[in-house]
Amino acid sequence: MLVKCDAKELDGNVFSRIGEQWMLITAGTGVQCNTMTASWGGLGVLWGTNVAACFVRPQRYTYEFIEKSPFFTLSFLGEAYRKALALCGCKSGRDIDKVKECGFTVKIGAGGAPFFQEAELALVCRKLYWQDIDPTHFLDPDLDGKWYPGKDYHRMYIGEIVEVYREK
Repeated sequence: MLVKCDAKELDGNVFSRIGEQWMLITAGTGVQCNTMTASWGGLGVLWGTNVAACFVRPQRYTYEFIEKSPFFTLSFLGEAYRKALALCGCKSGRDIDKVKECGFTVKIGAGGAPFFQEAELALVCRKLYWQDIDPTHFLDPDLDGKWYPGKDYHRMYIGEIVEVYREK
């Protein structure tokens, strides 16, 4: 069961949560939303507030939802959901209903933002800023070739963490 808490109560290693455990980036409404698995992002303090950053390529279906919504959520699920996370990372919501396919239960946070009851941790974020990755700013030119051979640069979103839910 998820309960609301203060971001300052969170523990755990953010590098493990994002890079190894992965997260679901979700946007839309309780009626129509899309989610995708991500292993790039960050948590911190910026502009005097707790923030989360996530990165979405423009061809991802979730991109359309996050562009239209003033909110997005980040849901972190346990190892029991590894297959569901893999599905959400390789299948498009244009082709299947990933939420239904994975058996997720949609909950609604601030601003009508959808997240998942099955999460160990869910962050509801209000979009504050976006910026497209600009290849002219790479100081290490190998990064462009390694991560963007198709020149499909991510859009970075920074959101104020307005609600935090964690397992009780």
